Amino acid sequence: MSALTSLGKLLAAIAAAGLAIALCLAPIAGLGGVAVARTDETMRSNLSDIADGHMPGVTTITDVEGTPLAWVFSQRRYEVPSEQISPYVKDALISTEDRRFYEHDGVDIQGFARAMVTNVLAGGVEQGASTINQQYVKNYLWLVDAETTEEAQAATEQSIPRKLREMRMAAELDKTLGKDEILTNYLNLVSFGNHAFGIEAAARTYFDMPAKDLGPKESALLVGLLQSVEYLNPYTNPEGATERRNVVLHNMANAGSITQAEADELSAQPLGTLAEPNFLPDGCLAAGDAGFLCDYALTYLAGKGLPQEELEKGSYTITTTLDPQVQRAAENAIRSSVDPSTAGVAGVLDVIRPGEESHDIAAMATSRYFGLDLAQNQTIMPQASSLVGNGAGSVFKIFAAAVALEQGMGLDTMLDTPERSVVYGMGEGGAKNCPPGAYCVENAGRYQPQLSLRDALAQSPNTTFIELVQKLGVEPTVDMAVRLGLRSYADEGTFDGKRSIKQAAVEGNMGSFVLGPLAVNPLELSNVGATLASGGRWCEPNPIAKVTDKDGNEVFINRPPCEQVVDKELASSLAQGMSEDAKTGTARGAAAAAGWNAPVAAKTGTTESHQSSAFFGFNRALSGAPYIFNDGTQTTPLCTAPVRQCAEGTLFGGNEAAEAWFRMAGAVPGAREAGLPESSAVFDRGKRQAALDTVIGMSTDQARSQLEGQGLRVVLQTVFGDGAPRGTVISATPTDPNLPPGTLVRLSVSDGSPSRPSAPKPSQQTDFEQLQRQLDDARSQLEDIFGRNR
Repeated sequence: MSALTSLGKLLAAIAAAGLAIALCLAPIAGLGGVAVARTDETMRSNLSDIADGHMPGVTTITDVEGTPLAWVFSQRRYEVPSEQISPYVKDALISTEDRRFYEHDGVDIQGFARAMVTNVLAGGVEQGASTINQQYVKNYLWLVDAETTEEAQAATEQSIPRKLREMRMAAELDKTLGKDEILTNYLNLVSFGNHAFGIEAAARTYFDMPAKDLGPKESALLVGLLQSVEYLNPYTNPEGATERRNVVLHNMANAGSITQAEADELSAQPLGTLAEPNFLPDGCLAAGDAGFLCDYALTYLAGKGLPQEELEKGSYTITTTLDPQVQRAAENAIRSSVDPSTAGVAGVLDVIRPGEESHDIAAMATSRYFGLDLAQNQTIMPQASSLVGNGAGSVFKIFAAAVALEQGMGLDTMLDTPERSVVYGMGEGGAKNCPPGAYCVENAGRYQPQLSLRDALAQSPNTTFIELVQKLGVEPTVDMAVRLGLRSYADEGTFDGKRSIKQAAVEGNMGSFVLGPLAVNPLELSNVGATLASGGRWCEPNPIAKVTDKDGNEVFINRPPCEQVVDKELASSLAQGMSEDAKTGTARGAAAAAGWNAPVAAKTGTTESHQSSAFFGFNRALSGAPYIFNDGTQTTPLCTAPVRQCAEGTLFGGNEAAEAWFRMAGAVPGAREAGLPESSAVFDRGKRQAALDTVIGMSTDQARSQLEGQGLRVVLQTVFGDGAPRGTVISATPTDPNLPPGTLVRLSVSDGSPSRPSAPKPSQQTDFEQLQRQLDDARSQLEDIFGRNR
């Protein structure tokens, strides 16, 4: 009875094997039925993916010079061509996993029939007999195509239906790809344990060498691991890994890849792996203090349609704009100003290179080290590129100055500088003893009763600018800040979770806006300087030089176009107008201490109660805005020398913030020589005054028509013509130099009188020595005459 049972099982096994072989060898498109058709459609789709061979790989992030900073990946894999894989690896794989690889058509019928009979008789899966084609199919469906746990389980389940699908696809694959392509794809795909996917990553992980340099001993170990990468891990089971390696070596000898003597000799040797696996860190923590820019670059790319999930699979090369020399200079500068270990206080310094087509971020530095150890005051927070702190203080006066120039004033326009200003309808509070409903401002020191706009930027009296904003309007001033670069101020929710900062400032007619009391994005503030240095052309801060795919093709990044946000001559003139700060203004001490005597547009800033401070500086080569602020759980005044939290604040923008800028710029080649753009006489005098200048020489009727067309009133007075034709305008004098609408302008008109005769010019310079000799001769002659008469 048992003999008949065994015979029946054997016959059933043979029949099952024959049926399975027939099914697996049938063309995919040749099977009917709705369910089968759906299965075939899925299989054809999977087969197309497998044939294409796209696999997840490592994306490398580099600095602008191409030096790697960090890596992001889901599977550490480096695809290499066939010629960069050692022939010993291929020999080891074929001799151990698929000796008939070059003979079968993707499925080994002999081996499969033998395994099928064994499995049916055993009542389960006892033998695999999978070819390299089949293993490639299974691993691809598992490691690449599977997006869910269920799909991954389906790709690796131990079942005859899964095996049949695998065989059919393996047979089709053999018709699509050549043998060496299949072998290469397989070796690039599979896991070798210890987070190494593909033969290149395995060679680097275990031996710190490229796959092309693997010898027979190394190749045998790596191929041996494929039987069970977890169990045979050479670092946790060296005995099992050695035993399996030796099996592979003897397989290679039997196949003729090496001699038996070589196999015996190599089998007696230790594994030869590294003392520890050569892991590749994943993520921006590997970048050290360049991690701040690394993180910003990944966020930036995600906003451009390249999310990190795609980068983790795409084998891209991301070349950032980070300049290592500028980065080091920025880090050293800001950490010299703010000790990294100081609790509760941080300093940041972003450096941007101006340009009309791109504003590249050359450095992104903070006083904090990039990391996760809070006990060491490390952070991964984007302090250098998000709204932080209590404001940049008087730096914001530049926005009012830009509006003043745009509305017609000039750098030479004289402005009142009262000791105290009391304004209504522009907020409440401010200085002590302020009347209800008023906003009061006082100056920190004494100033002349009037200052030019140029001198006001350098000396920074508060009252001048609050009264200037009262004339110009809060809304144009806030809008100017956004136009020049503080773009996040227009983002919804930045003020109170609902309104934008711009909306809140405009709706509240916030006069204090010009004194910079609001959180600021240091990267955006640095970019304001790049906008002005680029002739008023705004471009978004750019961390990416280029992105290329695994084949070296450049990937398009959809950047917003640059914008001409203010007149080019206005921007250049404002830059020149700000150049006095480092010479005679609030930054002169820091500039002198650094030995800086080159042109720089600069503005210092300190908030009320000294809770933060900033220095804003730029030239044609670079722009940066060192910013020092409270970054802990408590907000307090800050003190200088050293920077720290304290009860009574003493920190000003002209202290450590300014010192950081000059220290950084002094260490960047070419920064001192860059200079500033030339100013325009129109913006020195002011567009309004310049418009008055244009009427000089016009007829009375032409001048009156032009000025009245500009909303000005005109009164005439006749004056001595001095040669000017009768009725010609000689000069135009306004009663208010700011020329608001309705200003009275007095035109001096020629009466036609001829020019006064001018005194004749001497033909040559008087020779006093010759004159003295003539006088001496005359005296001698007189003495002779009078002497003879006596």
